[in-house]
Amino acid sequence: MGVRALLVLAVLAAVLAAGATAALDREGTEVTFTRGTATLHTGTKSVKVWVELARTDVQRQQGLMGRRTLGPRAGMVFQYPSLTRGGFWMKNTLIPLDIAFFDGRGRILRIMQMKPCRADPCAVYDPGVAYRGALEVNAGSFRNWGVKRGARIVVTPAR
Repeated sequence: MGVRALLVLAVLAAVLAAGATAALDREGTEVTFTRGTATLHTGTKSVKVWVELARTDVQRQQGLMGRRTLGPRAGMVFQYPSLTRGGFWMKNTLIPLDIAFFDGRGRILRIMQMKPCRADPCAVYDPGVAYRGALEVNAGSFRNWGVKRGARIVVTPAR
C-alpha cells in the first residue's frame, strides 16, 4: 500500500472516530459529512434513518456519488440555508434511490424515484416546488415504510 493510500486511510479513521463520514470526490479530494438521524413521522408510526448531512455546496455536489451500497436504514440529507428550487441528478451515482423533498418545517412535499446514471445525458429530478431539504434513501424504502407526501422529517445531527 502506498504512502498516499495509508494517509487517506488514517484521515478516514480519524474522521469516523469524530462522528463524521468521508468520501472522495472525482479528483480524489476528501469530502466529509456529519452524521445524524432523520426520523420520519407518518402519523401512525415513526421510522429512524441513519444519515449523512450534506450542508455545503461541496457536500451537496458530492452526495452519494460513487457509493456501491447504502444500508437498509441509511441515507443522506441535503440541507439548504433557505428555500431553494431545482432538481437533483444521478451522474456517477451507482444505486437507485428515492428522494423526499421537504419544507422548512420538515413536511414532505414530493417523493420521487431516481435511477443510476453513469454517463451524460442524465435525467434531472425536479420536484417542481421550493424546498428546504431532501432525503435520499434506497429505492422503494419510502413505500416499504409507509412514508408519503405530508409525512414529517426531523433531522438531528449526531452529538
